[in-house]
This record gives sequence, structure tokens and C-alpha cells, in this order.
Amino acid sequence: MAKLFGTDGVRGIANKDLSAELAFNLGYVGASLLVPSGKKGKIVIGRDTRISGDFLESALISGVCSAGVDVLRAGIIPTPAISYLTKDYSADGGIVISASHNPAEYNGIKFFGPSGFKISDELEDEIEMKLDLDESAERPTGGDVGVVKEAADAKERYIEHAVGTIYGELNGFRVVIDCANGASYKVSPRILRELGVNVLPLNTEPNGLNINEMCGSTYPENIQEITRSHDVDLGLAHDGDADRVIAVDEKGNLVDGDFIMAICAVYLKEIGQLPKNTVVTTVMTNLGFDLAMRAKGINVIKTDVGDKYVLREMLRCGAVLGGEQSGHIIFLKHNPTGDGIITALQLMNVIRDSGKKLSELTSIMTRLPQVLINVEVVDKDRLKGNINIWKTVEEAEKKLGEKGRILVRPSGTESLIRVMVESDTKKKANIIAEEVADTVKKELS
Repeated sequence: MAKLFGTDGVRGIANKDLSAELAFNLGYVGASLLVPSGKKGKIVIGRDTRISGDFLESALISGVCSAGVDVLRAGIIPTPAISYLTKDYSADGGIVISASHNPAEYNGIKFFGPSGFKISDELEDEIEMKLDLDESAERPTGGDVGVVKEAADAKERYIEHAVGTIYGELNGFRVVIDCANGASYKVSPRILRELGVNVLPLNTEPNGLNINEMCGSTYPENIQEITRSHDVDLGLAHDGDADRVIAVDEKGNLVDGDFIMAICAVYLKEIGQLPKNTVVTTVMTNLGFDLAMRAKGINVIKTDVGDKYVLREMLRCGAVLGGEQSGHIIFLKHNPTGDGIITALQLMNVIRDSGKKLSELTSIMTRLPQVLINVEVVDKDRLKGNINIWKTVEEAEKKLGEKGRILVRPSGTESLIRVMVESDTKKKANIIAEEVADTVKKELS
């Protein structure tokens, strides 16, 4: 069986790669492993706005209850809210049905442990191994099966928590927010309004099929245009499950996760709240970030792509801030997973306390020209042993020298090979990225 879990849970086209049967089995096995033997247990379940969420939620809940575990159904709610609520409800685990930034036909299933952390690779492997259920295995009956309870106060609990992550209010801010017709379409604008923000919400009318469609953090052109044409302080864009955020300054310039981390890291260092003067990022982070942090006396530790790997390293080294260029940022004091809503609040907190505009704060870092090409392939696992591709990569590294870098890796969630090149000029980065991408196409497409 091909590996089910990628960098962020199980993901695929709903009712094809991710069937109701698979959702049931994941619910049954996941609940059986998350809940200690002999305990009734409970698991919090939430979802985004995709049309397939209905049947997958039903199947997943059936699986969990079949394992003798109760379900707290939180409904449509951001992924980071489930991370927080799992601990807040003293649940044994949390499960989210979402494919994050992917198109509507995709969906996914993500697991959280009792502390709100994403489950380990080892537990994912154990779930996969036990998916071939033995139909003759004894299952709970009668009063021992799980029941479903509505988590009616789920959104209120998370909203109260998010609002409480900053001191004071954000009165006077004027913000455009793109909710991607996703899980944050009610929660995010409300949190900002409760803090006194004048909010212009975009893409808050989900119909099950328009999630991430020409909107949200993966299509920032939308919010850039609106921000330029309106008198606002900044724009914010979430993805479908709001575990990430991309910002736009008052001039309409894009402010990605690297810039947000740089701004917040320097602020935390200045107020004495950046332990060991360390921030954790991934291999995708721009080289300009490393140079900016070095100039400010801040250490940068790199991990594989995926916020669960960032979190693991943060826990190991004692860091409180880490994240990804894509906008998955972890403020460990507030939530142990990427949280686009809390990240937006922390960024606005820095803007307020500094008295500077976002465009001024971004001057802390100069981005090196970066080119990313996604190559569709038949089998991304064939990348590892392909001699011709790695020979081309080696030649590219020689051309870049010390003034750039290249990263070629398989996507954790899609049938893609990502070719990323940074260089001192955009032209050189483009040429080298295209050369490597062409080789990948010839060898793997």
C-alpha cells in the first residue's frame, strides 16, 4: 500500500483517493490508538466548507463511535481551533476534515493528540499498518459504543482564546480579510471586530465548491488589488482551513510568512520574549531571511517542510516562534500548530506597538529572487533514485555558487516535484529553475 500520510495528514480527491470507507477506517483505527485501553474517551472533530465534508464527516464519526469513543462535533471551524479545543476540552484527540489550500475536489484528514500537537510520524505509521481491519475483531456493543455530542460552544471558546493572545485592543485598524470561502469565514472577521478593527471581509459565502477558488492565501492578487484601492492599513488572506495567513501591506505589496516571522522575531527579541534568540523555519525559507536574522543576532534552525516538523524542532531547542514561508506560523505560547488567525493578531500587535506601517516593518528583510516551479509527475517517489535529475541539480549548484541555492523535493500532499531556486538575479534563478524542471519532466512525467 502506498503511504497515506503526507506532510499534513491524509489527502486526496474526495470519493476517489479519500473514500467514505477509508474515512471510517481512519476514524476507527485512529480513535482506537489515541484513546487509552479501557477508557471511554472523546475526540473533537471539525471540518472546512467543502461539499465532501458532509459524507466524510459522517463516515469518520461512524468509525470513531464504532471504536467505542465519543465524538464532540465542532462543525465548520478552522484547523487551529481544533488543536486548541482538543486540549481545552480535555479530549483524547482531535480530527480535522480539510485539504487546506487545495481545490474543492480534494479533502483530507488530520489528527491531533491530546495536547493539541499533530500526531507523530510513528503514530501515523501505526495507523496505516492497522487499517486493514480484521472484521472478526470484537467491537463494542450496547452502551459501550460511542455517541455524538454537539460542541455548541466550540467557536466561542476559540474566539475567546484568540482575542486573549494580545494585550489591549486594535482600535483604529482598517483591515481587508480574505477568508477563501473556507473555515474562517465567520470566525476570523468576528475576532477582528471584537478587538475593535474596522473589517472589510472578502469571500465569506462558501457554497461547498468555491473554497480557495481564485481567492485566499494561494491567490493573493485579489487582496492586493483591494488593498491598493481602499484606504486600509493591511490585508490578510487565509487558506481554506485558516492554518496559514499571508499579509499585504498598505501599498498592496505581498508580505509572506518569511517577512511575518522576521518582523515578529525581532519584536520578540526586543521585548525579551525570544528564548535563546532562536527561530525555527524550513528549507523553503528565503536566504534573505537568514541574512536578516543574522544581522539582528537571531539564530535560525532549518527543518523539513511541514509545520509538525517545525514544532518538533521548536520543542527540542526551546523556541517559541517558528513557521513556513507559506504562512504556517507557530506561536507556541498560544497554539502548538500553524494558526493563521493568531498569527495575524501577533503581526497587528507589532504594528500597533511599533507605531510603524507594515511597509516600514518589512524593510527589515530583503528577499533574494526566488523561483518555484511545480512539475506534475506520475510517481514522485522515483525522484530519489534518478541519477540524471541529481546530476542536473549538481551542475546547477555549481552555477549558483555561494550566491544562491537550489532545492528539489516531492510535494507532501500532491503528485508534484517542487523545484525552488534562489539567486542574486531573477534571470539566473529563472534559467536554472527551468533547466532543472525540464529534466524532471523528461525523467518523471
